[in-house]
Parts: sequence; C-alpha cells; structure tokens
Amino acid sequence: MDPVKPVPEDRAAEPLTEYVQRVSRRVRAFDRRRPLVWDLHLTGLWVLAALIDASGGWRNVAHDPDVPIGLVLALSLALSVPLLWRRSHPQVALLVTLPAALVNAWSGAALQAALLQLLLVHHIALRLPLRNLWWAVLVVIAPTCVTVARYGDSAGSWNQQVGSQILSVGVATLIGITVRTRRDYTEALEDRARRLETERDQQGRLAAAAERARIAREMHDIIGHNLSVITGLADGGRYAAARSPERAAQALDAIATTSRQALGELRRLLDVLREEDQHGTQAAELAPQPSLTDLDQLLDGVRRAGLPVRTTVQGRATLPEGRQLTVYRVIQEALTNTLKHAGPGATAHIDLSYETGGAVALTVTDTGRGGPATAPSDGRGLPGMRERTSLYGGTLEAGPRPRPERGWRVHLHLPEESPQ
Repeated sequence: MDPVKPVPEDRAAEPLTEYVQRVSRRVRAFDRRRPLVWDLHLTGLWVLAALIDASGGWRNVAHDPDVPIGLVLALSLALSVPLLWRRSHPQVALLVTLPAALVNAWSGAALQAALLQLLLVHHIALRLPLRNLWWAVLVVIAPTCVTVARYGDSAGSWNQQVGSQILSVGVATLIGITVRTRRDYTEALEDRARRLETERDQQGRLAAAAERARIAREMHDIIGHNLSVITGLADGGRYAAARSPERAAQALDAIATTSRQALGELRRLLDVLREEDQHGTQAAELAPQPSLTDLDQLLDGVRRAGLPVRTTVQGRATLPEGRQLTVYRVIQEALTNTLKHAGPGATAHIDLSYETGGAVALTVTDTGRGGPATAPSDGRGLPGMRERTSLYGGTLEAGPRPRPERGWRVHLHLPEESPQ
C-alpha cells in the first residue's frame, strides 16, 4: 500500500474565515470599480422580492385583502425601486418612499416591501451625520401610526405596533453606526500606515544622503591628503633627479608606498558598500578607522613630501574611537591644505592638548603664504572638518594667523564627554 503523501501547504484547505474575507475583498473591489452595476443587481433583487410578495402572499398579513392588485403592484415598485439611490441619496430615497408607505398603511395592504425603509435608515446612519436620524425615524414610524389609527385593535395594540417599529429602526441604526465606526477605524489605520510608510521612506532617503556625505567626506580625506603628499614627493623628486639620483629614487619609493596606502584605504571604503554575497558572508574585510596611534605614520608621509612638522602634546588621555578619528582627520586635512597652498619653505606645528573630562584642544598652524581661501578648492575640506566637529558639539576655527605672523591656523576644541 502506497504511503499517504502530505498535502502541500499552498493546497491545504484554507480556513472558512479567510475564504469569507477573500470573497468579501473581491466583492468590495468590484463594487469600487463598478458601483452602478452592484446597485442595479441589489435593487433588482429587492424589486423581485417585492413583486413576488405582491403576487399573492401579501394577503396573508393584509388588513384589507380586497386592495386592487394594480395598487399593490404600484406600491411594491414605489417602495423598492428607490433603493437604487440608497447609497448616493438615502434621504431623498426615504422621502420618495414615504407617500407609498402612507398609502400602504391607509389601504390596509400591509406590504412587506415597506420594511425596505429600514435599509434606507441603515444607509443614513452609515453615510450621513447622525442628526439626520431623528426625522428618518419619524418618517418610518408615521405609517405605523396611520395603520394603528385606521384599523385599531385589528392591527394590534398601539404599544406593540409602535414599539416593534422603534425596535426595528434602532437595530438598523445600530448596525449602520457599527459598520461606520469600523470603516472609519480601518481608514484611520490605513492612513496611519501610509504616513508611517512615507516617514520610513523619508528617513531612508535622509540616511542614504547622510551616508553619501560621510563616504564623500572620507574619500576626500583619503584621496586629497595622499594626492597632496604624492604631489609634494613628485616635485621634490623632480628637483633631486638632476643632482641626487638617490634622493629621487627615495622619492619614487615614497610615492609608490603612499599610492598603495591610498588605494588600500579607498578599497576598504568602497568594499563596505557591497552587499552580502550569496553565502551570507560579508564581502569586505573591514579594517579599523585611523586613530591617533596612526598619527606618526601620517606625519612621516607629510615630512617625506617636503613639509617639516613639529608636534607638541600636553597631557595624556584615552579618547573614544570617534573622537580620535575626528582629531586625526582634522590634522590630516589641515596638513593637506598646507601642502597644497603654503608654498615652498613652509613649516607646520601641531599643538595637541588633552583636557579634563575628555575634552581636547588642537591647533595646527603653518608659516606658509596663504590657506584654502587663496586657491581654488572643491569646497569639501573645511565643511567636512566642521561636520565632524559638530558630531561631538565641538567648535572649529580656520583662518589666517593674526599679523605680523604669516600662514594659516586651524583650531579645534571638543568639549567634555556628556555623561551617559
């Protein structure tokens, strides 16, 4: 005997509630696309039911079975056809059925089609302000009062007839208000979901813009500095080529070393943009960002490019990685600008001071002939330094040194770390 094969999940019998919800969604979607078709079908159904009752069943409950059949048919149509406008103009439809309902009550036909007025009351409660329910209740109860007044005890007691009608109107009204409340609540949830989705997309775009700015800032720091060092080395090697071939060879070696370092840093920066590979492992082998421990290597490269640099360090402290990166990048950018714009014979001085509470003060000065304002710039250097500084609530000042001194001055101050 063959074993019984399990039924796939997508072919398993779906729960009844899910099936009903799926059918309901399809019906509502069809209704939104073709409301007139849906109204015509439902109105035709109620008209057919009214005509079936008018074919003879109405006499079972009529107070006067001898009402002319022509009047019965006319009343049946007058009470059912206005349902076509039950959604667009429920008030008008209810007023149109009022004369037929009064004639139905006075003649004693007591057609069941008069109950269709409750459907119009339901739509008034569903679609219009609730203050419209008062007169709608009066319109529906008026025919009942006519029936009791004309036929007396044969129609039943006053309390029984009017109370039963008020109860019916209350049920129709309550159903309409319940459906309306649920619909409004659903629309509010959908609107909130749309706003949250819009806000999420906006946050995603802002995050992407911030990431692009961060990457551009890092690329500027890496490429700009290393190219400035390479330019300085190339210029020095050109002058040394004729007089000292050994110095020229050293300059070429330094250019090659600096180029490899720049390419390595740039490759690591670009690798972090790659998505995870098909095995779920990170494609890039991430390396730590530079810190103040790498400052000596940075200064060696600048000195090989022909810029003498002196350093003064006061105090000692262990800074978080983010603060170290900020100080490192500011020093790197300041020395890069000096290499670009200070001219031959310039020197630079770095004064780094660790203060209490994790505060840092940094001053980078040079003795050159100018600064970033004296030559064309891509506009990323100083803004990038200020952006890094603002992350930690610090201040950055950059400008010419006061006379009679020459050169450029960059001053950074990072305040104390805020307590967690």
